[in-house]
Amino acid sequence: MKILIADRIAKEGIDALRAYASVDVRLGMGFHELLGIIRQYEALVVRSETKVTAEIIEAGEKLQVIGRAGVGVDNIDLEAATRKGIVVVNAPAGNTIAAAEHTIALMLAMARNIPQACAALRSGVWRRHDFMGIEIRNKTLGIIGLGNVGSEVARRAKGLEMRLIAYDPFVSVEYAGNLGVELVSLKGILGESDFITLHTPLTEATKGLIGDKELGMVKPTVRFINCARGGVIDEEALYKAVEDGRVAGAAIDVFVEEPATESILFKNDRILVTPHLAASTSEAQATIALDVAEQIIAVLSGQPARYAVNAPLITPETRPVVAPFLGVAQHVGRLLYQLAEGQLSTINIKYEGEIAIYDTAALRAAVIGGLLEKISEERVNLVNAHIIAQRRGLKVIEHKDPVCENYGNLITLEVTTSVGTTTVAGTVMRSEPHIVRVNSYWIDVVPRGGYFIFSDHRDRPGLIGTVGTILGNADINISSMQLGRLEPRGRALLVLELDEAVNEEQLLELGAIPEIYTLKLVKL
Repeated sequence: MKILIADRIAKEGIDALRAYASVDVRLGMGFHELLGIIRQYEALVVRSETKVTAEIIEAGEKLQVIGRAGVGVDNIDLEAATRKGIVVVNAPAGNTIAAAEHTIALMLAMARNIPQACAALRSGVWRRHDFMGIEIRNKTLGIIGLGNVGSEVARRAKGLEMRLIAYDPFVSVEYAGNLGVELVSLKGILGESDFITLHTPLTEATKGLIGDKELGMVKPTVRFINCARGGVIDEEALYKAVEDGRVAGAAIDVFVEEPATESILFKNDRILVTPHLAASTSEAQATIALDVAEQIIAVLSGQPARYAVNAPLITPETRPVVAPFLGVAQHVGRLLYQLAEGQLSTINIKYEGEIAIYDTAALRAAVIGGLLEKISEERVNLVNAHIIAQRRGLKVIEHKDPVCENYGNLITLEVTTSVGTTTVAGTVMRSEPHIVRVNSYWIDVVPRGGYFIFSDHRDRPGLIGTVGTILGNADINISSMQLGRLEPRGRALLVLELDEAVNEEQLLELGAIPEIYTLKLVKL
């Protein structure tokens, strides 16, 4: 077998691969060069530089596995790889300690003005009093995202005698407590923290998570650290906040556009910048390279990979009955992620009907994947779904009943949080997924990839008309409407499918309508 390494990886990984197969290391190839030779290889190893497009994947006649030496797989066309049966693997845990240590290093550098003092002394100026620092002991560190890296940051900061608070709705209170972390709201993080560090993936939900509005809620002495993903903090808003003295400083390792040789963040000395160094330790690179090499060897040997990004969710034996419900399971999880409020603790999944007779591991993975995909650093699949939930201290309970009263088959997801219980159920009808229940309301919503408004309100004359008028004045078209109610003029749920998303101002106007209790914009 032949393996192609297209980007630089540590020698340890190359040696491991060479002990198993013939390895070619060809760095810096362009698209056409890679396209011309990929048909010779059973495996391809890349980092972030090489773009593995659908055309390259299609040309890989022998290709069985693509290894990404790192976490993100944005440079690999996963859909094309999955379609062709090519396994994509990555190394999400290899740089955890390195990223956590870099976060702590940047925090200390900001607290003691180390880069500025170094630059001044090198220029021949002795200015001790200009670089008065602060101690981090007894300061409050706010951690946004308590996943792999966030948890390791917490462990190290605890040893530095800091007060630790975190915002992550998808870890249990017990898990956070074991780390010595108090769970609070995002508003609590912004209002209480002396340092705020971000450790979330970049998704639609987290893009611009820290913007003008959030930066207006912090103490003027706060300092931000971002070793996660560029784009989680609005770069222009952060620069302006530091310039105006509303934020004391920041340390940024990741940028919206990389390589970043120019950035507005470079213009202020109180913003420390490093060129995406969080994973750049010799130990991390060796671990990442070995992780990927071991998984490639496993796949080529016919074994499952530990971090398969697109591991098949279903076995051939269960495919005829279970496969149609994978989409339902994902949509149920995605909707519940957007509707639930409070700190998650327990996940209950109930399978009713014929699907309950079969192995439901694939459906469980799809439900957990839909629920956690926006906040997990790892892509959830059949191999790791239960592990990821356990790692966050979440209890997953499954119930099976071969009898289903209302439908042929039904998947019901119920999550318990610090606020209460939220329930979503779905099924397959006319060969497509349908959401048929939200809490106590029976509805029928087809998730077509668009925007929906979910309004919990009192059923009264004129309310729907008022909602329609506001949307009409905003030139937003309603493509479908569902109404579920418990009793006439009692509590009801209105679900509107929209052709366009409403903005924050329009959402506030809708939410201010009398007797609307909660109103959410979701995407399905």
